[in-house]
Amino acid sequence: MAAGESLIKIVLWDSDAQFTSALSQLLVEAGLQVIATPLPVDVDRVLAVPAPPDLLLGELDCDFQSGSLMLYLRRTYPELAILPVVARPTVDGAVSAIRAGAVDYLLKKSFSLEELSAKVVELVTSRALSSEKEASGKEDSERKALGEMLFRDPRMVRMMRLAQKAAASRATVLIQGESGTGKELLARFLRRHSPRAAKPFVAINCAALPENLLESELFGFEKGAFTGALQRKIGKFEQADGGTLLLDELGEMAYSLQSKLLRVIQEGEVDRLGGRQPVAVDVRIIATTNRDLEAEVEAGKFRQDLYFRLNVIPLNIPPLRDRPQDIELLLERFITQYSQLNKRSFQGLSESARRFLLSHNYPGNVRELENMVERAVVLADGPRLELKDFFIDPEKMPDPETLPPLSPEAASGLGQVAAPVGDPLESLPLPARTTLAEVERYMIYKTLRAVDSNRTHAAAQLGISIRTLRNKLKEYREKYGDSAENQ
Repeated sequence: MAAGESLIKIVLWDSDAQFTSALSQLLVEAGLQVIATPLPVDVDRVLAVPAPPDLLLGELDCDFQSGSLMLYLRRTYPELAILPVVARPTVDGAVSAIRAGAVDYLLKKSFSLEELSAKVVELVTSRALSSEKEASGKEDSERKALGEMLFRDPRMVRMMRLAQKAAASRATVLIQGESGTGKELLARFLRRHSPRAAKPFVAINCAALPENLLESELFGFEKGAFTGALQRKIGKFEQADGGTLLLDELGEMAYSLQSKLLRVIQEGEVDRLGGRQPVAVDVRIIATTNRDLEAEVEAGKFRQDLYFRLNVIPLNIPPLRDRPQDIELLLERFITQYSQLNKRSFQGLSESARRFLLSHNYPGNVRELENMVERAVVLADGPRLELKDFFIDPEKMPDPETLPPLSPEAASGLGQVAAPVGDPLESLPLPARTTLAEVERYMIYKTLRAVDSNRTHAAAQLGISIRTLRNKLKEYREKYGDSAENQ
């Protein structure tokens, strides 16, 4: 889908042709894609489109077949937002609509067309952004339990050491990687380890909104700036003032909007739509994308000057298929996590399941692995997770005889569930360390984690003085860039 193309689709379903035509025009002007159709018509034919709509609104307070239309819609299209806008409201209709999951129940004569349009735009915009807020809330709660990003792969170790240094600065960071590799998780790591950790963190998905709605979300607008602007709105830049702004999937931003973003970054001030004077903002920007922006620049799809402004510190997350050590680590972590959540207990994995999981290509990266493990934990009915538990369709399950053999390292860990590993400085296993100094550093950090970073207890267990421990940690900070958060 091209950058800036509308991702929000509305089906306007009403018997009042004049109402439908006028509201459709206002919604289209606001940047939404509208499918308008009169009643009566086959509801399944209206909704059976390649990209399902986000909202169905109109005269829905009526019976359908032998029962309620609302109940039918809720059962058949559970993800569809439904907004009855009726000419003749009833108490029973309102109660039934809300019980059936309608987002609201509106009376036509209570709103002008402009007010109704503004309400619909506000509704779909908030719904488009709510999924990212819910996801980030879930990530925060899981991260509180699991700690930082999990990895062992040497390339990830190098990348995270660079990320630690970048976090301490106010430099703009561009995170690139395939979908599902953990770009937003890395962005939140940067924020948590930055001097702005206690300041606002605002995230916006640039792929979730069409161009004009994204512009108003980013920069805000004044009352009366356009049709439906009934009051002033503060944009994401102003909301993030003093803190960090995450521009998620920036590569999807329309080319025409990129120049406005560039000006904000260069000048440190934002112009609200309809505003008379710019507003100064102090924002640290982190951008993520699953696109190759350098290639997009060469193709003329992304501004070169904006790319240079964003690419101050580039962080590239390798795909999971190129990080075999991380597959093993994440696999063990997810088995533990979802076994606890579902109150299940397993004696590890069968050999064929482990052979499949360690050799799979993972086009969906970490997100795909997590979903596979969660599904297997729910479906498994034996003491171990078997190969069949990872497949809904048995016909898609590979023949165990065709799977590659386990490496000696993986075979030695068969059936074991490792403790979570999240410290970037502890991501290489002890056998990979070749010097006495590295072994000493390993033991100091391992002991600190075991005593919840209590330096007095750690020094006692290590048989050294607290002063010696403090000096060692200072040495590691200066030599390796270790942060206080990892001690």
